[in-house]
Amino acid sequence: MALGKRKPVQQPLFVSTAELNVRSHPFYDAVNKVLDTHHFDTFVEGRCAKFYDDGARGGRPGLAPGIYFRCLLVGYFEGIDSERGIDWRCNDSISLKTFLGLAIDQTAPDHSTISRTRRLIDLETHQEVFQEILKFLANHGLIDGKTLGVDGTTLEANAAMRSIVRRDSGEGYQEFLTKLAKESGIETPTREDLAKLDKKRKNKASNDDWQSPDDPDAKITKMKDGTTHLAHKAEHAVDMGEGGHGAIVAVNICDAAAGDTATLSDTLTQAAQNLRAVADDDRVAGKISQDIISEAVLDKGYHSRQTLLDLEETQTRSYCSEPGRGRQDWDGQHEAKGAVYANRRRIKGERGKRLLRGRGEKLERTFAHCYETGGMRRLYLRGRENIAKRTILHAAGFNIGLLMRVSYGLRKPRSGSAVVRALILTPIHAVQHLGALTRIIPAIGRRLIAIFEPSTAALAA
Repeated sequence: MALGKRKPVQQPLFVSTAELNVRSHPFYDAVNKVLDTHHFDTFVEGRCAKFYDDGARGGRPGLAPGIYFRCLLVGYFEGIDSERGIDWRCNDSISLKTFLGLAIDQTAPDHSTISRTRRLIDLETHQEVFQEILKFLANHGLIDGKTLGVDGTTLEANAAMRSIVRRDSGEGYQEFLTKLAKESGIETPTREDLAKLDKKRKNKASNDDWQSPDDPDAKITKMKDGTTHLAHKAEHAVDMGEGGHGAIVAVNICDAAAGDTATLSDTLTQAAQNLRAVADDDRVAGKISQDIISEAVLDKGYHSRQTLLDLEETQTRSYCSEPGRGRQDWDGQHEAKGAVYANRRRIKGERGKRLLRGRGEKLERTFAHCYETGGMRRLYLRGRENIAKRTILHAAGFNIGLLMRVSYGLRKPRSGSAVVRALILTPIHAVQHLGALTRIIPAIGRRLIAIFEPSTAALAA
């Protein structure tokens, strides 16, 4: 075989569409069929009409609401974290242009147009679109609504710790340390002096004293990996009932420094509003439980006397893991004692154990899909409302993916490559483990011989 050489390519002046081999992706083609069946474009155009003018003033061409919301869904399905990435991916893929409803000679929306449309359409409309997609799932019998699991996770904000300033004076961190060093008698402090001074200070990164000028809503938070970042908190309410399949019914973007017990009521309120909107629709009447949010499955971060008492007063049975607090004093708190003891009895029962085991399967999985493979663990937006708009559509994408998998047997577009990768790597990992076993087994044999040799010698004597 002769050596081939790369040569400059002269692109043809005219190309017919038949020569381009235009094919739609099976997953996106199925999603479009579902959206068309439920008249999704008509719905979003009716909800978003108030945000557009008649075009008399000129300006940039308007982005159709159906295309805008599909762009955000592409961000979830393709695991793209930024709107620039969505812009590049949609312009690069003919199948995604087909999903958006664009001709192959049309350009996909520019990232600035997507961003401008996101700021134009309010949060309530994004919430209504999320509710509409919940109705799709309810129509297929994928939502129960009786038992909800709630948990939260932190998302790294689009702001750096080194940019934080004092709330009272607006000083930067280095300026503040330099002032402290001079007040302590160091006229020209070095970097080592500042580091030594900073190490001795207590509560040096308090949210009461510091804020980010770029994203005031972000709070200084210790992440799950132990590092400290400016972050936001995303709390999910997930359907965990016997007839449910783990659909997300509410997403609450809240203060990252707030405890779980402080944000639970807002998340449950959002979930109740969404489920009530689904139940009130005649198209899905009777397809979800009438006892909306009658049970709540929580981890130990939500366990407190007041939280369990509040849930009991709203006639919601709690299945909340209880931390080991030792013996407690219940003087004058008989109602709280009853709520705590009733929760303790429930989590020790078979149903309670089954629900708490299901948290990993149905609740924790939503975070992995939305923020790990979905690409939003590190945010590229600022402001809680902007972030909420993207995360709500990410959750809607998760629900559509769930509908496609359960009802139609279609995986997300990137799942096929993940399966192939797993099939390739599994034999490799098996060989690696086999190699480790071949090294370990002789070592164990030598150790056993060393142990039993003295006993053998004694018996022989």
